[in-house]
Amino acid sequence: MSQSSSTPPNSPSNDRPVAVQVEKGKTYLWCSCGKTATVPFCDGTHQGTRYQPFKYVATETKTEHFCGCSGTGNKPFCDGTHQFKFGGGREDYYRRYD
Repeated sequence: MSQSSSTPPNSPSNDRPVAVQVEKGKTYLWCSCGKTATVPFCDGTHQGTRYQPFKYVATETKTEHFCGCSGTGNKPFCDGTHQFKFGGGREDYYRRYD
């Protein structure tokens, strides 16, 4: 699967990470196009584009913070890139939403 390192313009991506309780052994398809209506997961909206979902298989049951802005350099997890795109900080997110 080829991956893009940037979010397409005019995408409806989220401006913060999305906390998800993942289950060990379960596969998750993270949206890399930024156009999904089911942030942070793929809903097939990328069809006909150069974007493909990123496959993640949980190695344990726990809460993961998936990237919601589709700009992370640590796919599929948040690396704080949204703070450069939308303002605000990663630490602020974790204080408010975790």
